[in-house]
Amino acid sequence: MKQEFIFLGPPASGKGTQTELLAKELNLPHVDTGSMLRAAIKNGSEEGQIAKSYMDKGALVPAEIVVQIIKNRLKEADCNNGFILDGYPRSLEQAKFLDEILEEINQNEETKILVIRIDVAKEFLLDRILNRRFCSKCGKIYNLKNSAPKVENTCDVCAGELAIRNDDTEEVATKRFETYTNETAPLVEYYEQKGWLKNINGEQEISAVFEDIKKAIQ
Repeated sequence: MKQEFIFLGPPASGKGTQTELLAKELNLPHVDTGSMLRAAIKNGSEEGQIAKSYMDKGALVPAEIVVQIIKNRLKEADCNNGFILDGYPRSLEQAKFLDEILEEINQNEETKILVIRIDVAKEFLLDRILNRRFCSKCGKIYNLKNSAPKVENTCDVCAGELAIRNDDTEEVATKRFETYTNETAPLVEYYEQKGWLKNINGEQEISAVFEDIKKAIQ
């Protein structure tokens, strides 16, 4: 049976970490919109060239172009047994586009579709974001409260200096959370009505969140 997973959750909820863990556990491709766009541009596809022309100007890539890039990606051979989709959809309009894509690529195949929602309160996320650091050399992520480096301000892996992301400020984080609430949160009800939604408490340790996800998808 094909297994297709869609992940929802506000910024810094841990979607990236959990999707990567699940991809390894189930041997399914982790498909995120950023990587898809970059790959389409690198491959020089028609959609990639159009997307690049918008991104070079700092403009949003038109929805129909993103939809075509996603459709092309999900039709690739490594997605034959399913995939883990991260970063799409982000609105009801996109969810309906995705429904059409899934209907086309699945056709009469027996398919299990689940939407994993990582639920985290705004206050918890702000605390996590403001304590987040990354290695300027290898990119490893740390949290000063629950996953601090052994040596202050120094990466455990490569001894690189830790830095703060430009958007890891309370003001930016609050705006991103508001955008998620306004545009993406309505997807919770949409997918709940379809019977696809699984709610996961994201305010736990990474391993505990992952265990809950594994139980939810059985």
